[in-house]
Amino acid sequence: MPPNQRLVSLDAFRGFIMLLMASSGLGLAKMAQTQPDSWWWQQISYQVSHAPWQGCAFWDLIQPSFMFMVGIAVPLSVRRRKEQGQGFFGLTWHALTRAVILVLLAVLLSTGSKDAQTNWSFPNVLAQIGLGYIFLSILARLGWEYCAAAAVFILGAYWIWFFQYPLPGAGFDFAAIGASDKDLLPGFFGHWSKGLNAAADFDRWFLNRLPQAQPFIVNAGGYTTLNFVPSLATMLGGAITGNFLLTSTRSPGQKCGRLLAAAAVCLLLGTVIGIVGCPIVKRIWTPSWALFSGGWVLIMLTFFYWLVEIAGQRRLVFPLVVVGMNSIFIYVMHSLAAGWIRDQLAKHGMASFFALPWGPVIEKASVLAVLWLLCFWLYRQRAFLRL
Repeated sequence: MPPNQRLVSLDAFRGFIMLLMASSGLGLAKMAQTQPDSWWWQQISYQVSHAPWQGCAFWDLIQPSFMFMVGIAVPLSVRRRKEQGQGFFGLTWHALTRAVILVLLAVLLSTGSKDAQTNWSFPNVLAQIGLGYIFLSILARLGWEYCAAAAVFILGAYWIWFFQYPLPGAGFDFAAIGASDKDLLPGFFGHWSKGLNAAADFDRWFLNRLPQAQPFIVNAGGYTTLNFVPSLATMLGGAITGNFLLTSTRSPGQKCGRLLAAAAVCLLLGTVIGIVGCPIVKRIWTPSWALFSGGWVLIMLTFFYWLVEIAGQRRLVFPLVVVGMNSIFIYVMHSLAAGWIRDQLAKHGMASFFALPWGPVIEKASVLAVLWLLCFWLYRQRAFLRL
């Protein structure tokens, strides 16, 4: 790829992912609640919601896609900064600064208006990226072989740590840690049960050493701080892909073939490990999930790469590119201002539309439209929020 050429397909895919996130499922899950007897509505609801624990819904693929794209961007960023004369220490300082900002921003977004003090919690995707970013930056500079070796080691070691961690014994007080015996998965899969796993116990030790309004017991969704360790493997997969797209002399068609082949391998390995090794659980980023989700991300990325770089449909994906070039902005705005935007729209004439049978869809689509228009205005001003 020529030094100054930007892969528009990457911006389009990133924009697609961020629009999905900011859409809040277009209110379809809420619509499905009014149709409890409709099989189709329940299927739609499942796909725009997170799987309760095991399994994978379409909505679960948003976070791994975002993190994969972070990994892809690193080799491109490193090359650009090296061309500007930055050395090892300059690159490392930039990565460390970015990591700290991401973690602090995540803590800020996790602290609600009703919280009496800072909510030191790290399952937020920005915190997960920040906690692993310095390692990602260093490994990506060493080359794809180091990234691949590190990803294999991380997933293998993480599996061993969970597997050897003791299961609850007879008379275990499940209620004391906000769980129940129904959360315990059968057989040795029990090591990856909600709230009853090694990473959940780590959080009960670690988070209670930080200032908390009340003692931490369990994350309601089962998410853990240490998810950043296996999700680093997802970002490393992105770095390997970014390095491939950056340095390979193969034709775009051949690149698509290689990406699809890698996707098939990841899906196969993830499925097999999900059957015999550990369950596919996004909420604790099991090794099987890292591989399985990585396969689906590669399929979606390949589609966008084909659509833009081979089929040449740049005008078609322009609305996505507008968002993809300001992904941090729309993430922060959605987190902080989505409710305010909805209230202002209701106040200024949209309340009657929000009350219609399809009101949840109209409401979420209206908020999404405002967020897109803000991104479009920034795009026209050539203003891009970067860390």
